Amino acid sequence: MKVTARIGRIITAGVASLGIAGGLMITASPASAATARNGVCESGEFCLYYYPNMTGSVSDFSSSVSNYGDSQPTCYEFRGPGLGQGQCVKNNAMSVRNLSSRAVTVYYNSGFAGASQTFASGQAANLISTLSNNNASHLFR
Repeated sequence: MKVTARIGRIITAGVASLGIAGGLMITASPASAATARNGVCESGEFCLYYYPNMTGSVSDFSSSVSNYGDSQPTCYEFRGPGLGQGQCVKNNAMSVRNLSSRAVTVYYNSGFAGASQTFASGQAANLISTLSNNNASHLFR
């Protein structure tokens, strides 16, 4: 009897665990799709462009990055189609589009330091001359 009761509890716990894990997988999938760095500037993302006026290749982000990285294969790169695709973002961006719900600040140095420019939610603009092709990090506010 004790063995049967124990097996029943194990099966019940296993089924409950599967139910919870299955629920997490269902909820995680849509969130993952929205935060994928896919080279498309989508709702909820902050995007850096290789050229002025939101042209050229794009690199899309859904969170802060304290250091874009200096070289392939470890840097954040421009992923969208167009000129600049595959290039590292650091010191190569010239314009931005903020489709997130928060303000985002771009910094001259890694570690969120140095000269900066803040972009309100919904704003699209060229980087100021100090930061154009001189950018190393960004921070979601």
